[in-house]
Amino acid sequence: MSGAIDWKVAERVASLIAGDEPFANSYHYQSLAPDFEELTAQAQELVEEHLGWGSLRGDARSRVASRRDWIQANIVSFQRMLRPLTAKIEDKLAAGVLSPITGRLAGAEMGAVLGWMATRVLGQYDMLILEEESDDDQDIVYYVGPNILSLEKRFGFPPREFRLWIALHEVTHRTQFTGVSWLREYFLDQVNGMLGNVDPDPAQFFRAIGRVAEALRTGRSPLADGGVVTLFATPEQRATMERIGGLMSLLEGHGDVTMDRAGGAALPSAERFGRVLRERRRQQSGPARILQRLIGLEAKLAQYEQGERFIETVEREGGAGYLNRAFESAEQLPTLAEIRDPSLWMARVEPRWVAAGS
Repeated sequence: MSGAIDWKVAERVASLIAGDEPFANSYHYQSLAPDFEELTAQAQELVEEHLGWGSLRGDARSRVASRRDWIQANIVSFQRMLRPLTAKIEDKLAAGVLSPITGRLAGAEMGAVLGWMATRVLGQYDMLILEEESDDDQDIVYYVGPNILSLEKRFGFPPREFRLWIALHEVTHRTQFTGVSWLREYFLDQVNGMLGNVDPDPAQFFRAIGRVAEALRTGRSPLADGGVVTLFATPEQRATMERIGGLMSLLEGHGDVTMDRAGGAALPSAERFGRVLRERRRQQSGPARILQRLIGLEAKLAQYEQGERFIETVEREGGAGYLNRAFESAEQLPTLAEIRDPSLWMARVEPRWVAAGS
């Protein structure tokens, strides 16, 4: 009997959709590994100097990955993260509540998403560090080599500068999760709590359809705040998703702001890199845009912009060091509502700001 998710099916479908890698056999590909080893170290030095704090886990490690390598690494991460949910589904499979075909269908759906994303991702920090497992494949900054080369060739990007730009963003995320001692545990607690409370009940599907109809009737997008998963969430799970959304908006915005500031004079083309990639996102085809909304990627892209606006407002109103308050404790993190209205966060964490800012 298949498990909750047939991961072999997921890998086969993802590899098929990811397709061939025309740049994987290019002689330029050989420059990626030594470049990213050097540039990842440079990025860590620049980020830590800019932030004034650094990773508690030592030097960052880089790995240049093929699309298939990236798919395999993410399947391992998903297997770890989804354990609370898959255990429940497997219980229902064993009890005959769900059909064994469920696992294969779930694997195919997961594979379709991973395969499409494997053609788009440039870099990724894998933060699912589990102490009881081998460190060989953990705490890695991944760079998807064929996708990076494709953009460099298509847009005439200077390779070393573009690669440093990517490294700065991913190393910033590593510094966030390994430099703020409580952050990783808090994030995983939120995710595990949400997944642990999921009821894999087919009846949820019909309730979700009702939510779609209600959202459309009132003129709202039913997928705007995180993809199709939000349609199946209970009020408690949606509250958790709001906390996760606030955190990720802060981290993504912080990553972009830090990347630009830490790079400084070393990234004269940074504005162009950002502009080209934003335009690339906007030019998605109809089916690709639908997929982005379904899996919540469109919501993730919005997190960059909302997070940057939050940071700009906080620093303008409270000074450059004011943002550090958000990293002091879980209680100080902004909610998604506070990301969208920074004055709410500032009034909560620093009540005297109300008098000063009013």
